[in-house]
Amino acid sequence: MKKLLLFNTLLIPFLGFAQLQTIFQNKIDSIYEKNKDAIGIIVHVEAPKQNISWSYAKGVSDIKTKEPLNSEQPVLIASNTKPYVAAAILRLVEKGQISIDQPIKNLLSKKTRQLFEKKGYDLNVITVKHLLSHTSGIHDYVDDAYFGFVNQHPKYKWIKEEQIKRAIDNGEPQKVGEKFSYGDINYLLLAEIIEQKTRQPFYTAIRDLLKYNELGLTKTWFIDLEKYPKQTLALAHQYSDKYNWDSYDINPSWDLYGGGGIASTAKESALFFQYLFDGKIIKNKKILNEMSSYVLPSDQSKYCLGIYHFDMGFNAYYHGGWWGTDVIYSPESEATITVFTLQKGFQHIINPFIGKEFQKLLMKKDIVKL
Repeated sequence: MKKLLLFNTLLIPFLGFAQLQTIFQNKIDSIYEKNKDAIGIIVHVEAPKQNISWSYAKGVSDIKTKEPLNSEQPVLIASNTKPYVAAAILRLVEKGQISIDQPIKNLLSKKTRQLFEKKGYDLNVITVKHLLSHTSGIHDYVDDAYFGFVNQHPKYKWIKEEQIKRAIDNGEPQKVGEKFSYGDINYLLLAEIIEQKTRQPFYTAIRDLLKYNELGLTKTWFIDLEKYPKQTLALAHQYSDKYNWDSYDINPSWDLYGGGGIASTAKESALFFQYLFDGKIIKNKKILNEMSSYVLPSDQSKYCLGIYHFDMGFNAYYHGGWWGTDVIYSPESEATITVFTLQKGFQHIINPFIGKEFQKLLMKKDIVKL
C-alpha cells in the first residue's frame, strides 16, 4: 500500500482532477476501512486555483439506522465557531466601531461588567485582543465538573448568564496577556460585544457582518437560535464514547453562545475559510493579516485571533471543534480542507492526516485542470 501511495504521489504533476479525485477518494476509503469505529467521515476540498470543489463521505450518519452518510449533511462544528466570531469582531474593527486594543469595560453589558468587577477583574486592562487570543486571564466555565453536569442532565437548557456566573465562580483572576488559556468564556464575551455594538442578537449580526447572503452561505446557522435552513439535509449524528453521547440527545445550549453553536456542511465550512483568506469578508489586509499573526511568542502559543497558525512543512491556518470537526487553509496551496469525523477521538488520527496529505497533494505543480 505504501508503494502504491508513493507511486500515486509521484504521478500527481501529470494528473488531472479526475485522477486526483480518485486518489482523494481511495485515501479516505482506505482510512475508513482501518478505522470503522470513526462511524463516518466527511471531507471537502476547496481549491479554486485547481478548479476543485469536491465533497465525499464514507460511513453512516446514524449508528442505529445505519443510514449512509451524505457529504451534504451538516454537523455541529463546535469550536470551529470561534473563527466566525473572531472574523465578525474584526469586521467591527474594520468598520471603525471598535478597536482591537480597546479595553472591554465599556463594551460589555452593565450586568456582565458588574459581575466581573465584583470578582476583582480589571476590565480596563483586558482588551478585545486578549479575548480573541485567549490571554484574558479569565477562568473558563468549561471544566470536568461542567462535562459531568451535562452528562447527568443532557436535556438541561443553559443560558449564557449561567455560564458567565460559572466562569466567575471557577477561580480568581489571572494575569492578563501573559499566558494562553483556551476558554469558551472569551468568545461568549465577544458575542456579547457584538450584540452591544450592533444592537442585534449576536447570531443575526454575525450573519450580516460575515456576508452570508452575499457569499451564498445558506447552510450555516446557529443551531436552535436560527431557523433550520430550507433544503438542508438532517444533521448527521455525532458521538462521544467517553460519555456515551449522541449529539441528538444533548441540548446544544451547553456549547452555543459564541464558543460553539454553529452547524454547517463540510463544503460551507471550507468556503468560509476560503472566502475569509481570499479577502472577501475582511477586505483590510492589515486586519486580516493580524488575524493569523502570533500574539504570544510561537513557542508559547500557536493561537492568533480566532485561528491557529501551524507550521506543517507549509503554513497552515486551522481551527478544530470538540465533536471532531477540523478545517485547514494553506496560503501556499490557496486551498481549504474540511474533515469531519463523527466519533470524537478519531479526529486526532484521521483529520490531521487527511488535511496534511491533501494539502501537500494540492501543492504539487502542474496539476492539469479539466
